[in-house]
Amino acid sequence: MKEPDGFNKKLKLKQRSFAWFLMKIAAVTAVVALIVREFMFANYIVYGQSMMPTIKDGERIIVNKIDYEWREPERFDLIIFHADEESDYIKRIIGLPGDDIYYENDTLYVNGEEVEEEFLEETRSENGTEIFTDDFTLQDLTDELVVPEDHVFVMGDNRKNSIDSRQIGFIPEEEIVGKANMAFWPPQSIRFFY
Repeated sequence: MKEPDGFNKKLKLKQRSFAWFLMKIAAVTAVVALIVREFMFANYIVYGQSMMPTIKDGERIIVNKIDYEWREPERFDLIIFHADEESDYIKRIIGLPGDDIYYENDTLYVNGEEVEEEFLEETRSENGTEIFTDDFTLQDLTDELVVPEDHVFVMGDNRKNSIDSRQIGFIPEEEIVGKANMAFWPPQSIRFFY
């Protein structure tokens, strides 16, 4: 039995309408994904061993690019920052603006107070009695007495194998891309950073 012409026209119209609807959904999804990727979150591949064992070479991480729009960076945050025009680094914030920081006998002191670095316990225990972080003061490294305003002092968790503020100086807050929130690849290593 043959369908009436009106039925075929309605069917074609519905198919076109549905196709147009799908194209609009795809376009909106692409725009939202672009906005999220550009302004809110980004993923990075970590190269090198400067953050081991916290983050291993080749792991992929999610970086929250908007967190610092509402709050100031905090000590021990893991951040991505522009180290130069070609490279972004991941390091841990050790010193905040106005902090007098120094290391003595493998211990961090901030404004004269001893500060525990719990995230280094595993590495220190593997290291045995060897000094993990060499002694230094800010003045030894930079001629500054405290971390300047709108800057942070960063270090890698693998202190013996990290290019960080000890070599490249203070990091301007405007160069911070965002805070590392989680590792998502490889799948067996999925975890959040606190």
